[in-house]
Amino acid sequence: MSRTPVDVRAEGAVSPQAMSGYLAQFSEDPGYLNFASYGTPSRQVVGESQRLMELAAVGADSTTQLHSMDNRAIAAASRLSGFAHSSISLVPSTSHGLFQFAFGLTGGEVLVGAAEFPANLYPWWRAQEAGRITVRLMDAGQHAASGWPFVTPELIRAHLTDAITAVSVSAVDFRTGFRADLPAIREVIGDRLLIVDGIQGFGVADMPWTAADALVVGGQKWLRAGWGCGFLALSDRGLERLENTLGGWTGVHSPTQYDGLEHAPADGARRFSITNGSPFASGGLASGLELVESVGVPSLEKRIADRTTRLIESLRSSGVALGSPPEPNRRAGIVVARSTGAPAGRVHGQLAAAGITTTLHAPDRIRLSLHATTTDTAIDEASSILKGLS
Repeated sequence: MSRTPVDVRAEGAVSPQAMSGYLAQFSEDPGYLNFASYGTPSRQVVGESQRLMELAAVGADSTTQLHSMDNRAIAAASRLSGFAHSSISLVPSTSHGLFQFAFGLTGGEVLVGAAEFPANLYPWWRAQEAGRITVRLMDAGQHAASGWPFVTPELIRAHLTDAITAVSVSAVDFRTGFRADLPAIREVIGDRLLIVDGIQGFGVADMPWTAADALVVGGQKWLRAGWGCGFLALSDRGLERLENTLGGWTGVHSPTQYDGLEHAPADGARRFSITNGSPFASGGLASGLELVESVGVPSLEKRIADRTTRLIESLRSSGVALGSPPEPNRRAGIVVARSTGAPAGRVHGQLAAAGITTTLHAPDRIRLSLHATTTDTAIDEASSILKGLS
């Protein structure tokens, strides 16, 4: 069933009853601190996906009962992102959306950080191989605090040329948790297209998503909606300049008029649709988005910020070096602990043995990612083991 936003009274504030109801939806292991890799889905998501599967098993009408989930998911994505309903289309993953954007560009250069997650590199490389664009990589060198480059407006400005027609960034960097300043980047690049991979922040970071011309979000991480679901959203400028090069039979007018003729592209973002997606995934995405709405992004952001602050303060008091920004306004839910003593691989193994799930990202870095459901006990247990890195 669809849920509507309730009881969010002020920025970052929500009734205890609403937050308790949200938290009761999850049942992950207490030591699960790996939401930047995969967000364990809620009972609501699991139940809705199962309900739809059971409908399919008895032969429910796919159009009226199953694929109605598509509009429900798009409506929730519209409310949370600020983009119009007609400017949103569903995709099965962030990678699918980025490939649509990459092959939708015609000429010019795309500026992208050299340390981006591979999903935000291969689409541009493949489009370059196809002769559609040229890729220009930004390499800032190593940031003193993190050991990795932060993509800032200043870095982008230093790499801009007249040939660049689009800039692609992650809203939250997967390596460091650094939060991009989207409005400032928007101002720096001017009329160029701003393409944003929002998977590491959407739903838990209250960011101005409409600063982007092309936004794509997968549902399997912070939205906790399961694999195989996501959405893309386009501004008027994005809709005007991106071609539907990879648009398929569902991305046209009258797609079920099987006359063997090529139909005109659909209006809005639907022209980027390739084929019908999974209604089970759409239902899961809708449920995940609606569950976020039930408490509001600001309240989730504050709760996560309180937990990451507790972890960071504990690590710093133990002399553990950080590879992520300590300031709350520059990070989301990711905290990176750096090794200056014992090998990170050894400490990562100790965490795993204690039932604490994290990511070993490099020989000297362990990435932890905390959600609203993360407990103080889990944070303290992880901190105690991570002291061995110093």
